[in-house]
Amino acid sequence: MILLGKDVVMQEKITSSFEDNIKLFQKILRVDESFDIIYRTILIGDKKAAIFFIDGFVKDEVLQKLMQFFQGKKPGDIPDTAHGFSKSIIPYGEVDLKDNVDDIITDVLSGVPILIVEGYDKIIEIDCRTYPARSVDEPEKDKSLRGSRDGFVETIVFNTALIRRRIRNPELTMEIVRVGKSSKTDIVITYMNDRVDKKVLEAIRKKIRSIDVDALTMSEESLAECLYERKWYNPFPKFKYTERPDTLAASILEGSVGVIVDTAPSAMILPATLFDIIEEADDYYFPPITGSYLRISRFIMNILAVLLTPTFVLLFKHTEYIPRWLDFIRIEDTINIPVVLQFLILEFAIDGLRLASVNTPNMLSTPLSVVAGIVLGDYTVSSGWFNSEVMLYMAFVAIANYTQVSFELGYAFKFLRIMLLVLTGIFGLWGYIIGIILCILAVVTNKTLLGTSYIYPLVPFNAKKLFRHVFRVSLPRAKD
Repeated sequence: MILLGKDVVMQEKITSSFEDNIKLFQKILRVDESFDIIYRTILIGDKKAAIFFIDGFVKDEVLQKLMQFFQGKKPGDIPDTAHGFSKSIIPYGEVDLKDNVDDIITDVLSGVPILIVEGYDKIIEIDCRTYPARSVDEPEKDKSLRGSRDGFVETIVFNTALIRRRIRNPELTMEIVRVGKSSKTDIVITYMNDRVDKKVLEAIRKKIRSIDVDALTMSEESLAECLYERKWYNPFPKFKYTERPDTLAASILEGSVGVIVDTAPSAMILPATLFDIIEEADDYYFPPITGSYLRISRFIMNILAVLLTPTFVLLFKHTEYIPRWLDFIRIEDTINIPVVLQFLILEFAIDGLRLASVNTPNMLSTPLSVVAGIVLGDYTVSSGWFNSEVMLYMAFVAIANYTQVSFELGYAFKFLRIMLLVLTGIFGLWGYIIGIILCILAVVTNKTLLGTSYIYPLVPFNAKKLFRHVFRVSLPRAKD
């Protein structure tokens, strides 16, 4: 049964009565109230027919040619069954027959035109839909120096086509499910059937199919929160996000599972460890020695981004720890605001500038960034708010945060750094040690989506895979 409103209940059954089927879909789709739901009656041979579709979701030229083709049919040309009609009358490839009202309504609202023909007890679906979409340009954030220049868009069919273009293998599988009682969002689970871990695949498939929500309002983020109820005190991401089809294709070929959500211009790679998230496409678009250098540099920069400012605070509080060859790092100018508080203020100020840059029109972004740089870099020092050493180290940290592409991982490091700053500022050396231990525990005790180690292959230890994660090695050759 289908419930319409509060009191109207209609039978969810397709019959051979043309008038009853028309009334059913007119009522459910509320054709008289929604201007963009189009309803047309036509005559195909000696049979009455009706077509329902969403304006803006249909290829007009295809629909026009189909209508012209239908009008040219003679009474003797029309088969007695819907199956025969779909096979011999409709000159189009993507045609399906359905009799479940719920599925048909979802397909119509997804953009699939339906054809109701007199005397048939099944509805004919002609998938000639199209979606408004932007071009597959290179992503703004997930860029590569030498890689491909295409990226995912908000249309799921385009995204799956970008993967098919790179993997021409029948083992590449694209399973589609719908999640959300109201949104009925399309989600594609993609993997290599002969390479994926079947237990991992079944666990991911079961988690997605068991989601019970009204709508995925924030697409991928809503799905991520449904898949994993994260603990608020552990900020490390459980998923690797990518806007690059080459990255997703490479991960699928290595046995990972990709999840593509309709309306999301990126994909999720599962399962994902810390080493997986840190890796980038540029590691593989350069020779092994260059790729290894880039990867190791990224590791070091991320560690320094967490430890640099807390270590400086510790040395400032305990100047006896400073070796003689580092005497130049001492702050000689007057300190009007405690150093720890200066770092914390700048942490929030950098985020404020980042948020402002997102909402700033492109024509104003350059002059405003110059003004912001002058104000923060010169006037704040000369006015006594900040010391020049503090500004220097925070500038390094701000740059280091952009050495890896994951926003979630960058903020995870940021939260660890702030915690370490506060503990060091309050408790000195012991606070620094406790903070380091808490940072290590936050990483070591973390788990992936499927409950495995977050720092595999370090724990449990796998020397071969750890070496491949740290150093870029030559790609394996295909075996004969």
